Amino acid sequence: MRRTSLLALLVAALLGGGGGFLLDHLLTSSGRSTFAPSLMLPVLLVLLGALCLALAWPVRRSVRDPDAPRIDPFRALRIAMLSKSASIVGAAVTGAALGLLLYGATRPVAPALGSLGTTIASAIAGALLVGAALLAEHFCTLPKDPDERQPDDTPAGLEPD
Repeated sequence: MRRTSLLALLVAALLGGGGGFLLDHLLTSSGRSTFAPSLMLPVLLVLLGALCLALAWPVRRSVRDPDAPRIDPFRALRIAMLSKSASIVGAAVTGAALGLLLYGATRPVAPALGSLGTTIASAIAGALLVGAALLAEHFCTLPKDPDERQPDDTPAGLEPD
């Protein structure tokens, strides 16, 4: 499995930003109030980041400490996939919150302070989720087995003349 690429995170953030901007534009053009995320969204994003780190810590300990109990590689893979998806979700939420903020900044009337605060908190919590999930994904990187060979490796003593 490859690690989460910066390009995937940027694409998720750009799509989220465009979606947030478009959502507020559509709501405003139909005569409704702009979207304000719930206060629970940043709390849940931070809790998800903490969960990713808590699940990945035993894997890191198993890799670093020879006396620690061994972790099943499939468990490490599942935690890495959770971390990978959490980082993409965090990037999309950060982008969406920044899109909402950008739309609010382009309006002639300033948005309410309460909705602005939860939007900023969502952007910060999304960025924290990205960082925590990428760190947890790094923790789940298992070392290669010493008996695994790359396809282009030649066994010792069988080198061409």
